[in-house]
Amino acid sequence: MRVLIVEDEVELAEMLAEGLRGEGMVCDVAHDGARALEMTAAATYDVLVLDRDLPHLSGDSVCRSLNTAGYPAGILMLTAAGTLSDLVDGLGQGADDYMAKPFSYLELVARLQALARRASHGSASTVLSRHGVSLDTVRRVAERDGRPLKLTPRELGVLELLLRADGAPVDTEELRDRLWDAALDPATTAVRVTVHALRRKLGDPPLIHHDPGFGYRL
Repeated sequence: MRVLIVEDEVELAEMLAEGLRGEGMVCDVAHDGARALEMTAAATYDVLVLDRDLPHLSGDSVCRSLNTAGYPAGILMLTAAGTLSDLVDGLGQGADDYMAKPFSYLELVARLQALARRASHGSASTVLSRHGVSLDTVRRVAERDGRPLKLTPRELGVLELLLRADGAPVDTEELRDRLWDAALDPATTAVRVTVHALRRKLGDPPLIHHDPGFGYRL
């Protein structure tokens, strides 16, 4: 899951990002609304954690802009005010969920996971399968021909994207944009190394193939 945290309280934003990365999520951080729109224009996020009270451009404005553009991410709005009218107003801007500060970190994680599933899958099955490989996208466990696979969060992410592509190639740029932080050096071999590690863990016969100029396919 790739998350953008839009929060002008720097310490809170970094604390949340560090915690969510520990949950296996990919997190980027923006400290104002204008920067958030720049980052969403450059990458696709599964979920935004969006503070309403932001400098330069309010969270409400960011939310409306993303909804008008049809941006696919789920939006969890944060606010220092927690009255019913604030909740109704926040959801009226197009947010999918709403939490008042201070909030429970564990509840935040649970809500983000629920929003990501809703945004990515809708009513579709949460179990993906192809060529004997299955992935439960909720439990985050994978198997090949009934054999459990011990995969890292990024390897699970690569496997999910390849399964969702249903045999079509997924290029390196898409894998990098979906599964790594924005700070990743484009010249790094991290994507290739992760794909090769996943291929090895899937075992024989090999299931991941590289089509030069197009990408990886399962």
